[in-house]
Amino acid sequence: MPNRILRTPADLNTEDIRALYAGFDTPITDLDCGQICAPHNPSGKPFCCDICHAVPAAYPSEWDTLQSVTDLWHVWRGDECKEGDDEPASRRVRIESETPSGMLLLACLGPDRCERDNRLISCRQFPFFPYVTSDYRFLGLAYDWEFENKCWVLSNLGRVSEAYRESFVRTYDYIFALFQDEFDSYALRSEEMREHFASKRRRIPLLHREGGYRLISPNTERARRVNTSQLPRFGVYR
Repeated sequence: MPNRILRTPADLNTEDIRALYAGFDTPITDLDCGQICAPHNPSGKPFCCDICHAVPAAYPSEWDTLQSVTDLWHVWRGDECKEGDDEPASRRVRIESETPSGMLLLACLGPDRCERDNRLISCRQFPFFPYVTSDYRFLGLAYDWEFENKCWVLSNLGRVSEAYRESFVRTYDYIFALFQDEFDSYALRSEEMREHFASKRRRIPLLHREGGYRLISPNTERARRVNTSQLPRFGVYR
């Protein structure tokens, strides 16, 4: 990894992006989980690769790097999920409002055309994001709760490999050391997760950065160590 101090993701160059990709290339599990969830999606695609369910965000430097070497990606138009007319404006506004400042929304050609070496960082992290406590500690891997009934992995957190967990933590330790705005963005996302889980009277499942699993109280943030049998399962994956 580069060892110079950068200020914003815009300062990344092609060499930096390729170094990040090389260090974050471990599969989440030992099987192709997309084949498990795809039959439950009317489109027949894995939910994570379906633009109608997940719109990936990219650093501008990722887009600069990838568009020169592949036609896999294009800028998200917002009209790819409904034939004839543009998709509802409300969905587009919501997605754009949830996109961190300075990032671009992209769409790919679909799972059949995937090029693993050219996946975005947001693809590599999905369905997880770095969980940041209210006292600003990067504690481990939380997940996008909107995908609980869609993503097989979220009902099988015990199948996430240690190698993936380690590469995730290493990557975001590096990113957070460079970019304060990135850390702040995930701190806000984590706060939103605590508010959501508090409203549902649920504890937050977490893959701890040092190994093992925790259930976190969204109110007190007290973390209780649990085993995989105590982790939740959802929908058709129960």
